[in-house]
Amino acid sequence: MIQSMTGYGKTVVAYKEKKIHVEIKSLNSKQLDLTTRIAPLYREKEMEIRQIISERVVRGKVEFCIWIERDATTDAVPLNTALMGAYYKQLKAFADEHQMENVDWIQTLTRMPDVTNRAELEVLEDDEWTVVKQGVCEAVQHLVDFRTQEGAALEHKFAEKVDNIERLMASIEPYEKSRVEKIRQRIVDGLKQIPEAEYDKNRLEQELIYYIEKLDISEEKQRLTNHLKYFRETMADQPGQGKKLGFIAQEMGREINTTGSKSNQAEMQNIVVKMKDELEQIKEQVLNAL
Repeated sequence: MIQSMTGYGKTVVAYKEKKIHVEIKSLNSKQLDLTTRIAPLYREKEMEIRQIISERVVRGKVEFCIWIERDATTDAVPLNTALMGAYYKQLKAFADEHQMENVDWIQTLTRMPDVTNRAELEVLEDDEWTVVKQGVCEAVQHLVDFRTQEGAALEHKFAEKVDNIERLMASIEPYEKSRVEKIRQRIVDGLKQIPEAEYDKNRLEQELIYYIEKLDISEEKQRLTNHLKYFRETMADQPGQGKKLGFIAQEMGREINTTGSKSNQAEMQNIVVKMKDELEQIKEQVLNAL
């Protein structure tokens, strides 16, 4: 089965007066590119959070965010009064030395660093981290579920495009058979327009066979059939096959391009163009496959 690299997950957990919001989203990337924004209280757990994400997400450009929502009516932010006193002594001495008057000390002190920083005054409790960790795991699981759902849509699209390529390849066969006689007749007609030309009919047949063999696409069709089969088998394999699907699509493109270079009929060339269009759509979407 296929998973998409595009996904989103969010959960909200509660602990005492807090609501802890956990959000994670991902886009396609060649490897795991994880950025985090973590509330100061939980920063000591960043490595554990990264470990939880990397075990489940594997690959993609991932943004993770966790923040705290509090009830402002019942939970005022405590002031670090000891730190405010230390700031006041230094600032008052500076103001007296420079004869500064009418200083709004309350406004000035509350703007100083860490005076209202709750994280400096709080200690992360084990019970709280248990709740938050569960929220992180749930958000990551929501992301994985989203990726799986998107992956199912990708798999359906890939199957449709592979079927179309297979159908188009089969539609070449009638033109492939008829062109042999057309090539032979064109050469014979050309020789007839040169009355004085003498040629050995056996030699002509040998040259004709050689010419037709150079335009034969049987091997290309067989290899393309094998690639299409392998693509289907890989889609049904374990998640994380996106890179392999990309490589298979490249091989499919080589066989289609070679078929086009050997197609000397407008009808065949038109079919090859349609096959290329179907394959290009696969290549665009396979970049989103995990």
